[in-house]
Amino acid sequence: MRLNSKLCAWLGLLACCVGGSALAEPLRLYTEEYRPLSYMDQGKLTGMAVDVVELLIQRTGQAVTVQVVPWTRGYQRVQQEANSALFTVVRTAKREALFQWVGPITQGYTSFYARRDSGLHVRRLADVGRFSTLAVPKQWYSHEFLSDQGLDNLYGVPTPQHMVKMFKHGRIELLVADDLALDDMLAQVGMSRADVELQFTFMHNDSYIAFSNNTDPAVVQRWQQALNTLKRDGNLERIHQHWFARSHEMPSPLAQPSP
Repeated sequence: MRLNSKLCAWLGLLACCVGGSALAEPLRLYTEEYRPLSYMDQGKLTGMAVDVVELLIQRTGQAVTVQVVPWTRGYQRVQQEANSALFTVVRTAKREALFQWVGPITQGYTSFYARRDSGLHVRRLADVGRFSTLAVPKQWYSHEFLSDQGLDNLYGVPTPQHMVKMFKHGRIELLVADDLALDDMLAQVGMSRADVELQFTFMHNDSYIAFSNNTDPAVVQRWQQALNTLKRDGNLERIHQHWFARSHEMPSPLAQPSP
């Protein structure tokens, strides 16, 4: 197998997956830098979703290669390539037919946040439309959702890192974030949850592994069955506790789209 040079730390893991029990056709797995789900740390791919995928590889005996790529590239490749998958992907009605789904791996809420000293009180999407710029990563579920709500102030950025840097430097007043990723997102720019204030929550999001439609459905079923086993034996909960044990500000009730 050919492995991305960044992921040499996975060689040992992959070696255990290419024996007699491995499925015949290797899978190409794509992921992005998105703490705490998947990211590079001192040359090693790590994160909550990575821990789950590692166990699923072991349980299924699947031969894989893994590449860290920009979100838009991985999202497009998995719609075009056979025997490929992207993790993690929020499952939405608009995306339903684009992929085969294994999950959910995580369940969270997506909200708007402002600086705690900003004095802003944003409580509905109609309020969001009055801001000059709302930066959201391109092709993210949140970008798709907000675009469908008719917001015309969306500014697509390449990565969540771009978005949070703009927020840090005052170029945007609102930050769009999943409650599970908020702490890590802010930490990358020297901020913390204490620096921001929850405005309102606008959607619930469940994250999955998205397989290409031209991947053998039997492979996808095997991965789902392996994930179901992780849920039953407590391993999925153990991984969640390891990565998400800290306390979180409870999201506000889901806001309804405003006309």
